[in-house]
Amino acid sequence: MAASRPPTRSRIPGSGLAKGLAVTLRTMTRRHGTEQYPDTLPELPPRTRGVIGLFEENCTVCMLCARECPDWCIYIDSHKETVPPAAPGGRERSRNVLDRFAIDFSLCMYCGICIEVCPFDALFWSPEFEYAETDIHELTHERDKLREWMWTVPAPPALDPGAEEPKEIAAARKSAEKLAEAAQAEAAEAEAARTDTARTDPEEGDA
Repeated sequence: MAASRPPTRSRIPGSGLAKGLAVTLRTMTRRHGTEQYPDTLPELPPRTRGVIGLFEENCTVCMLCARECPDWCIYIDSHKETVPPAAPGGRERSRNVLDRFAIDFSLCMYCGICIEVCPFDALFWSPEFEYAETDIHELTHERDKLREWMWTVPAPPALDPGAEEPKEIAAARKSAEKLAEAAQAEAAEAEAARTDTARTDPEEGDA
């Protein structure tokens, strides 16, 4: 016994062409979203991974970013300097001074590992993306260029109203409050001393 076939639907000749033309007509009547770059710059998301900016004041030349980079595209050179003792009788200390910090963006795969492992917040994502070059060797950018990109890094988003205050901000706020209290105490003591002097020496108080 032959298997029964499902009934086939009869197609209207030219129905597929009509559907395609309908899609074309709907698209033609819509407003286009093409941006005329570079006359109109795109609005990038705040977490865009463009280039890496360097805040070299925070860099301690720990070499952690260069060691963790899977592409080995970070080049760091430094030298040691002797720091005199902070107090008389103290010991001299040595510290690393940054000489060179360069990133080869022809090798970088924008994984962000260097930014994540930096313990002193010296590396940040910048949304800048217009750094194309005609020569691949010019894609190795030194620390001066990386520092320029640092000022294009957007500010971090605001914390939630119920979020815990960061430890760094809390410590800085407590230090500022202590300094303000100490300054107020010194001003009060100075005012009390002037008042006592005026009471004990009326002529000086009149002057």
